[in-house]
Amino acid sequence: MTDGTPMALALDEARAAAARGEVPVGAVVTDPAGRALARAGNEVEARRDPSAHAEILALRGAAAVLGEKWLAGCTLWVTLEPCPMCAQASSLFRVRRVVFGAYDPKGGGVEHGARVLSASSCHHVPEVVGGVRETESGGLLRAFFAERR
Repeated sequence: MTDGTPMALALDEARAAAARGEVPVGAVVTDPAGRALARAGNEVEARRDPSAHAEILALRGAAAVLGEKWLAGCTLWVTLEPCPMCAQASSLFRVRRVVFGAYDPKGGGVEHGARVLSASSCHHVPEVVGGVRETESGGLLRAFFAERR
């Protein structure tokens, strides 16, 4: 049962992704009033598309709902620190804020690795908040990969 918060919804999407055999990452985009516009879990395996990350799918979904290319004032909530591709997408969609759960020292692109949003070439820099429900988000990932080893 979810508590209805955006990160809880993202965690629901991550659990659903795991149940489908996808890496358990979920994302939600909320409007400035906090209403969920779109939500998604990873669909890389199902679509046979390495770009079908939860963040990309949720950002595209929110843009379709709004009928806009920019998501000004919106927040991207995701259970794992966005990779470089998804970090750049958050900039290109011009979200106001990115909130993520677990940090990703190996593949992250915000606080780790390429640090896309800190690069001088990044034209729009959203506010970033990391570590929201980090333990729960990280636990889903650890359990998923433990089952496969």
